Amino acid sequence: MALSPASHTERDRLDLLDVALFTRAALLANVSAAGREFGLSAAVASARIAQLERLLGARLLHRTTRRISLTQDGEVFMVQARTLLDAADAARASVGRAQAEPQGRLRVAMSSSFGRQHVSPVIPEFLRRHPGVSVDLRITDQLVDLVDAGIDVAIRLGALKDSSLVARRLAENRRVICCSPAYLAERGTPHHPSDLTEHECIVLSNQRDWGFVTPAGHLNVRVSGRLDVDNGEVIRDALLAGFGIALKSTWDVAPYLRSGELVAVLDSYPLAETVAIWAVYPSRAFVPPKTVAFIDFIAAHFGDPPYWDREPGA
Repeated sequence: MALSPASHTERDRLDLLDVALFTRAALLANVSAAGREFGLSAAVASARIAQLERLLGARLLHRTTRRISLTQDGEVFMVQARTLLDAADAARASVGRAQAEPQGRLRVAMSSSFGRQHVSPVIPEFLRRHPGVSVDLRITDQLVDLVDAGIDVAIRLGALKDSSLVARRLAENRRVICCSPAYLAERGTPHHPSDLTEHECIVLSNQRDWGFVTPAGHLNVRVSGRLDVDNGEVIRDALLAGFGIALKSTWDVAPYLRSGELVAVLDSYPLAETVAIWAVYPSRAFVPPKTVAFIDFIAAHFGDPPYWDREPGA
């Protein structure tokens, strides 16, 4: 995409509002919806994006009656637009009042089950503490590319694989093998990890290899069962219904372990892989105050150990 040489006239300068409006319209695939976020009518939003295209001398969006999508030039400009907006946020945050007070739109992504249970309930409190910040929350079980999606920070569970991201550990992700008392009454209690091969194991996303630490060393058990799902809440519901045995995180089942609706088994054999809950964000020299404030807030909310692993009243 060839951009026109910089002009000294006011109308030929890039307007950050137009750039931000373009990025939101592309992300939402809807100009009208993006306009509403900025307090603009659909006609004004469309006109401002058209003005941006004229300034750049390139069409950025394919438009149909139902949706929009990025052109090839639009995809190229999107990368530069995000860099420009991040730089503007950094400049605002580096001086004056903004230096102490987080400002701007914070884009956050996290998995659905964990996000609904342990993060989304406290987002209103975060916004009350930081009136200059707005939150764009993405709750999805798809692994989001932070750079491509323009995400400021994501909360991820388990082992981290993308070394290009900066990570801060928020809490331990303690896991247990558990089931209902009704299941044990019907099928018996496993006393050794190898006993799991004789049980109805519920599998998350085809993860059938469960590793344990035993007195004889590491032991990998290949489990099997008739239920394989990609959602942890479905597994929890099956356990509560008395069907099967599963490997679960305590953030999802701690209340049921306390009530006795679920029981942990094989406590004498720790899981071989220890995992954690992380805040991850793109690697860059400057981390905006809004991102730091959010990570600090969530870390304090979870606590150490996290509140779901503490006894009530502790």
